[in-house]
Amino acid sequence: MNQNKGSFLGSFLQSTTIKMIMVGMLTLVLLIPLAFVNDLIHERSERKKEVVNEVSQLWGKDVFFYGPILKVPYKSYTETAVVDSKTNQTSIERKTSVEYAYFFPDKISNISDIKKNTSLKRGIYSNVVYTADMKFDGHFGKLNFEKLDLTDEDLEWDKASLVVKTTNLKSIKSDLAVKLNQQNFNFESKESDDNFYGMLETGTFDYRTLAPNGKLDFSFAMKYNGSNSIKFIPIGKTTQINLNSDWDSPSFEGMFAANDATKSISKKGFHADWKIMDVNRSFSQQYTKKLPNLNEYSFGVKLIETVDEYQQNDRASKYGFLVIGLTFLVYFLIQLINKINIHIFQYTMLGLALIMFYTLLIAITEHSSFSLAYLIASVAVIGMIVLYSITFLKTKKFPLFIGTALSGIYAFIYVIIQLENYALLVGSIGLFIILGLVMYFSRKIDWNNSNNQ
Repeated sequence: MNQNKGSFLGSFLQSTTIKMIMVGMLTLVLLIPLAFVNDLIHERSERKKEVVNEVSQLWGKDVFFYGPILKVPYKSYTETAVVDSKTNQTSIERKTSVEYAYFFPDKISNISDIKKNTSLKRGIYSNVVYTADMKFDGHFGKLNFEKLDLTDEDLEWDKASLVVKTTNLKSIKSDLAVKLNQQNFNFESKESDDNFYGMLETGTFDYRTLAPNGKLDFSFAMKYNGSNSIKFIPIGKTTQINLNSDWDSPSFEGMFAANDATKSISKKGFHADWKIMDVNRSFSQQYTKKLPNLNEYSFGVKLIETVDEYQQNDRASKYGFLVIGLTFLVYFLIQLINKINIHIFQYTMLGLALIMFYTLLIAITEHSSFSLAYLIASVAVIGMIVLYSITFLKTKKFPLFIGTALSGIYAFIYVIIQLENYALLVGSIGLFIILGLVMYFSRKIDWNNSNNQ
């Protein structure tokens, strides 16, 4: 009886169902080291962000430009009732303080030339940094101070100045000379209560003497070291921005779209321009006391890396379960159809080899391109699996077939990774074809024979 039990147990452990369950459980167990690989990819990605942020802090961060703005001081009066404690009589005490009125220009024109910098590299990481040459010109028209409930007598015209709010002051790399109606002035850095913007301001001038006819022309140039993006606030009644760059992967952002008729993007760079009228945005041309926060109206360009190696590695690792599952399925079908015994340990070695593909991929990608790394890692892993398979399949026919199948799987996944808009479509069609092939090759297997080996 014990002999019958032993025979039954041995037969049960060798049954197709048990083998299928063991291979399935091993596939699930291999998700653990695959998760460690995903953590490694995210860790390396975060490390890159830290290094890029460190370099950006030193070189220069995003550029936001808000100006130029005409600043004119005015007298402000406050009246308070004062009661004499001895006579109980009430008198009105009038105090004078100085506030500031701000006027936006009638027209701003800007031409900016943005050149990428490829020499700034920290270790194995590259950075999205640039040098921007920016030229501004335009004019202020007749100032409408009546809208601010101000009188001409209260405005101190002889103490006017021109101000610019901009980020990244430490990375300005040019003299800050500005021409106002053919007279030269210089911008100087001033204290600002704004945590986002820095402040540049000219010395004071007499507005009425400088602009006797009410029109004040301006022109100036600025050179920045920056990173990631350049954006503008359209404060002119007419704001025209013209950007040219040798960066081949721009992302146009903000409230206003670039002109589609003139926008162009190629491998040599891009050109984009905007023309924004005061009717296109809902804020005034003049303010008192404090300038408003108009960042919601900003627009411009973000310089992006179209191919981020860590994003591609992350996408590739997400198909790890599919690769392991399909590879085990091929071996399992060979085992059943040709009555070849494959031990669970051998399945384990094959699974670990497939996971090693992803560690090789990320390691090589950091020192070369993703495509080259993918080719090297896939050839190395497929070669290892084919050579290992020859040792226990005792023939070259099946290992070569497995190598061909794995090559097809890796090629299929590489195509999906490169696609964005059609990834789901191509992936679904590919999986449909694979399912059809599995159905075809497994059609003659007698699944009811539990002792099929």
